[in-house]
Amino acid sequence: MPETTKALSGYVKTSNMYLAVMVALAIGFLGGVIFSSYRSSGMAPTQAGTENAGPAPISREQRETLAALIQATRTTPDNVNAWTQLGHFYFDTGESEKAIQAYEKSLQLDGNRPDVWTDLGVMYRRVGNPNKAVECFDRALKLNSRHEVALFNKGVVLMHDLKDPQAALEAWQKLVQINPNAQTPNGQSVKSMIDQIKKGDQS
Repeated sequence: MPETTKALSGYVKTSNMYLAVMVALAIGFLGGVIFSSYRSSGMAPTQAGTENAGPAPISREQRETLAALIQATRTTPDNVNAWTQLGHFYFDTGESEKAIQAYEKSLQLDGNRPDVWTDLGVMYRRVGNPNKAVECFDRALKLNSRHEVALFNKGVVLMHDLKDPQAALEAWQKLVQINPNAQTPNGQSVKSMIDQIKKGDQS
């Protein structure tokens, strides 16, 4: 599970743009679908879970992997990769609080990794802390202002949780400036989604 690869993460809702939300949903922009920044190599719509996903059953092999990762963090507590991989493991198995703890420890050791900040933001959003999620996305963007996943996720949390559609659109518009071909998790063009939301707001 390399840390440097990307995928989208997101949800959508508004407070004062209800029609816009209906339009967005009509074109297939799904709310509640969550993606991490380390799963695939592009802006691909590969699902990583849902915001309400709980701990998933794990196989014998996964239990062995988990035991090895925990052991690695105990024997070499300054092992950044071990803490990061442990965070990824908990991300995959739906244990968001544990993922947060592992990611935060990883970032204490090396805070210069925007992908990990982005995944931490996804986890904070999943446990119902959108303000902290946006803080994490902003940390990622401070390190890499062109981080497409962080921009997309920031817009989603601003729109869906913090009810700030204007700020959300600004994040998505910056994303489109960076990558005009950026897509939502289900393959919808972000540009066309923005256009649809604007049209809905004006009608």
